[in-house]
Amino acid sequence: MSNTDEIDDSTAPLIEHLAELRNRLIHSVAAFIVGMVICFTVATPVFNFLTAPLCQVLAEGGQDCALIFISPQEGFFVAIKISFLGGFILAFPYIGFQMWRFVAPGLYKNEKGAFLPFMIASPFMFILGASFAFYVVTPLAYDFFLGFQQFGTSGEAVTGEEVNQGLSVVFQGSAQEYLNLTIKFIVAFGLCFQLPVLLTLMGKAGLVSADGLGAVRKYAVVAILVLAALVTPPDVITQVILFVVVYGLYEISIFLVRRVEVKREAKLRAEGYYDDEDDGADEMDAHPDDPMMAEFEAEDGKDK
Repeated sequence: MSNTDEIDDSTAPLIEHLAELRNRLIHSVAAFIVGMVICFTVATPVFNFLTAPLCQVLAEGGQDCALIFISPQEGFFVAIKISFLGGFILAFPYIGFQMWRFVAPGLYKNEKGAFLPFMIASPFMFILGASFAFYVVTPLAYDFFLGFQQFGTSGEAVTGEEVNQGLSVVFQGSAQEYLNLTIKFIVAFGLCFQLPVLLTLMGKAGLVSADGLGAVRKYAVVAILVLAALVTPPDVITQVILFVVVYGLYEISIFLVRRVEVKREAKLRAEGYYDDEDDGADEMDAHPDDPMMAEFEAEDGKDK
């Protein structure tokens, strides 16, 4: 066989993988485009639904729920943004299925059983985080922001009373700016709720451990505080809510990783791969200066 034939034989699998990856990507992009077109046709009802938290806060203050376009093309770009977000959400199950079909042939049966639940849990946790942001966090945030309006003759903030003569600073929001802020809330919380899925998957792969996550807890607190400051507007209420939620998810992740480790250890014991004597030796090596360990070794030597 010539060198050329050897090269062709060795590169054929790679070409096949690339061809399959191309097909999967084409199917995913096509699904995304279809989702975009569907969401573009219903962009106005979707936008009206997304304004519910703002309208709720304005109604409690006795104000009309009204947004404005500050540029002629703003309405079009609002519809495009809704199409992008909605198209991705609609197409994500199919995109995840295409990803699964691409990686599944290279996994063992037990690896497929371990990976598939995380593919299912990921969109569920994103929807849970997005719902929490939309129904809980967003109304609180807009209630805080709109509290700086001014009504009355002396400029005092008297939300809900009839606007009198004098200084009046009231909300006349841009539809695009409102949509940007709302999407930021939804995406931020949706991604943060992926933390247990990601860490549990890493724990199942042996990349992280429960003890390791617990040891870096204080650094995780700092990282979560920085994250809360970056992905949320500059108000204390929203940042505190995001910190409490993400830190709670971090503690849940430690619990889930510990469960994975216990199950893995039980499986190794059942298959005979787990040696308790090695653990005892490692434990004594880890405490060479422990007097109880030294006494135990001395007694063990006398018995021998």
